[in-house]
Amino acid sequence: MTMTDREPQALDVLDDAGRKVLFTEARTANTFAEVAVADDELAMIWELARWSPSAANGQPLRVLFVRTREGKERLVRHLDEGNRAKTLSAPAVAILAYDVDFHEQMPTVFPARGDMLRAAFADQIDARESLAAYNSALQTGVFLLAVRAAGLAAGPMAGFDKAGVDGEFFSGTSWRSQLVVNIGHPGADPCFPRLPRVPVEHAVAWA
Repeated sequence: MTMTDREPQALDVLDDAGRKVLFTEARTANTFAEVAVADDELAMIWELARWSPSAANGQPLRVLFVRTREGKERLVRHLDEGNRAKTLSAPAVAILAYDVDFHEQMPTVFPARGDMLRAAFADQIDARESLAAYNSALQTGVFLLAVRAAGLAAGPMAGFDKAGVDGEFFSGTSWRSQLVVNIGHPGADPCFPRLPRVPVEHAVAWA
C-alpha cells in the first residue's frame, strides 16, 4: 500500500458542549468569586497551553503565576487604575511574558536542528525579540483557551506599565511582560453585555 492509498486520518470534532466552553459562551470576567484557585488547576492550565504551535517549536511564552496578596500588591502598582481592584480580587493572576533568549532552548525543543538555530540566533537580538513577541502572542491565545478548558474564567488585560512590571518581577532575566490575566471563578455580574462580532462578509474571503 502506498501513502496515497491510505485512508486519511480522521480527527475528532469538538462537541457542542466543548465549543460553548471554549468559544461561543466563553466570556471575559471582570469580577471573581471568593473561591481559591488551586496550584494543580494552574498546573493544568500550563499543561494544556504548552502544546500551542510556535515557529520552529521555539515556545517563547513564559508564565509567572501570582497568588499571594503581597505579589498582587507589587503587581497592581504598575497596572492602569481601572484594572487594580479586579486584579486584587482575582484568586490568581498570570503574568504572561516572552523569553528573548528562547533560542537557548532550541536544542531541547527542536533536536534535529537545535544547535544550528541556537547559533544562528545568538547575535540577533532584534530578530529574537520580534519572533518571541509574535509567537508568545500566538501562544497567549491558546493559554486563554486553556484557562477556559480548566473550568475557570480569564480576564486578560494589556493596561499596565510593561517596563515597571519587568523591573518588579523580571529584573536580571530575559523575560519581557506581554499580558496580565486574572484567573478565577466568575463573581457577581462578571461580564459586560455581549458585543457584536464582525460580519462574516467583512471578515472572510474565498479564493
